[in-house]
Amino acid sequence: MMESRARLVSILFAFLLARVAAGGGGESRYLTKDERWMNQRLDHFSPTDHRQFKQRYFEFLDYHRAPGGPIFLRICGESDCSGIPNDYLAVLAKKFGAAVVTPEHRYYGKSSPFKELTTENLRFLSSKQALFDLAVFREYYQESLNARYNQSGFDNPWFVIGVSYSGALSAWFRLKFPHLTCGSLASSGVVLAVYNYTAFDKQVGESAGPECKAILQEITKLVDEQLRLDSRSVKALFSAQELKNDGDFLFFLADAAATTFQYGDPDAVCSPLINAKKAGKDLVEAYAKFVKDYYIKTMEVPPSSYDQEYLKNTTPDDSSSRLWWFQVCSEVAYFQVAPKTDSVRSARIDTRYHLDLCRNVFGDGVYPDVYMTNLYYGGTRITASKIVFTNGSQDPWRHASKQKSSKGMPSYLMKCSNCGHGTDLRGCPQSPFRIEGDSSNCSSPAAVNTVREQIAKHMDLWLSQCQKPSAGY
Repeated sequence: MMESRARLVSILFAFLLARVAAGGGGESRYLTKDERWMNQRLDHFSPTDHRQFKQRYFEFLDYHRAPGGPIFLRICGESDCSGIPNDYLAVLAKKFGAAVVTPEHRYYGKSSPFKELTTENLRFLSSKQALFDLAVFREYYQESLNARYNQSGFDNPWFVIGVSYSGALSAWFRLKFPHLTCGSLASSGVVLAVYNYTAFDKQVGESAGPECKAILQEITKLVDEQLRLDSRSVKALFSAQELKNDGDFLFFLADAAATTFQYGDPDAVCSPLINAKKAGKDLVEAYAKFVKDYYIKTMEVPPSSYDQEYLKNTTPDDSSSRLWWFQVCSEVAYFQVAPKTDSVRSARIDTRYHLDLCRNVFGDGVYPDVYMTNLYYGGTRITASKIVFTNGSQDPWRHASKQKSSKGMPSYLMKCSNCGHGTDLRGCPQSPFRIEGDSSNCSSPAAVNTVREQIAKHMDLWLSQCQKPSAGY
C-alpha cells in the first residue's frame, strides 16, 4: 500500500500530497498543515535504551464533537507527511463528529531519529516499531486531550485508518492493540508480505486489457532488443541516460505504465499507444513520449530516483525511496518480478535483480524474511475482528490484501475501470488529488459509494459498541 514498491508507492504517494495546496478545511486540499511534536521512543523493545526522537503529527478538530466524540487516527505511511489530506475521510469525520490526528511514520519526512540514514542507523525502522509508535502516540494524545478538557481517565472511541502500507499498519494495529481502537479501515491494505510478487504484473496486464497489454508487451521486447544493441541511445530517448544499470531502467519503464492502472488513469497510457499502433508509428517512441510527458513531467517522478547509486545516498534530499527500499529488503519484499510467461515487464526484472539491489544499496545481511513477517501478522489469514478491507478492481496491489471476507472482517472490492489504490478514500482517479475523494469521475460511482456506505455502517456499529463498558475489543 504503494510501483517498484519502494519507488512507486513512496514517490507517488508523496506526489499526491506534495501537489496539494496549503490551507484549512472546506475546499482546501489539506484539512491542516499545522505541525505538532511529541517525544517518541527510539527502540520500544529495549528496556535499557531510553533514547528518543521528535515525531511530527497533525490534528484537525473542526468537526469534533468535544469532548467525547471519536478520534480518527489516520496513519501516514512511507513518505513525507505534510498534513492531513482533505479526502473522503474528511466526509466521515464530519458525519461522525470526529477529530482527525495523523502521526508521521518514524524516519520519514521530519521524524527521523538520525541525520545519516546508514544501514546501521536504519535498524530501528520496521513495521513492529511503527506499531508501537502508534500505540504510544494514541495514549499520549488521549492524555493531552483529557488535559485540554480538564478531565481524567476518559477514553474517547478511536478508529484507525490507513491506505496501502499504512492500510496494513491499520489492520495490524487492530490485531496487536485491540484495546486501543474500536476498529480499523485497511484501504488497499497490503497485509501479505510476498517474496516474488508476480501477481502485480499479471494484474497490470488484466487492467490494461488485451489490446493495450499486447502493445505494452511488444514495446518491452523492442526495448530489450534496443538495450542490447545501443543502450545509451534508447535510455536517452526516455530522458533516463543516468540509469547505467539496465535493470533500474527497465523497472523505471515498467512502473511508468503500472502507475496509470494503480491510480485510476488507464487511458493515459493505453490511448496514445493504441492510436500509435493503428497509425503505424514507432511504438518505442510513442511510449517514450508518454513516459516523459506523463510520468516524468506530470507525475514528477525523476528517473534518477531509480538509480541504485542514488538509493545508496545516506543523506538524500528525499529519503523516502531509500527508507522504503530498506523496509522492502528487510521485511516485506513485494519483489515485482516478471512472471515466467506472458509478462508485461521485462523478464530481466527478476528475483536476482531485487536481491542484488538490496545487497548493493544496504550491504550483506539485509534480507526480507517474508515467512517470519507473515507468521507474525498472519498475512491474509490474519485473525482479528472489526477490520474493514477495501480494494479497487484495477489495483495491482490488491493481491497482497485480504480480498475475502471472514468473521468480523468484511472485505469489499470496488469494481470499475478506474478503481485503483485507495479508491474509497481518494475517489477517481486516485491521482492527482481529488477533494473529499470525489467519486463522480469513477466509471461506476455507485460501485464506490456503495462500499463507502458499508464502511460508514461498520464504523457506526463498532464505535457504538466501543462506547459500552467492556466492549472495547
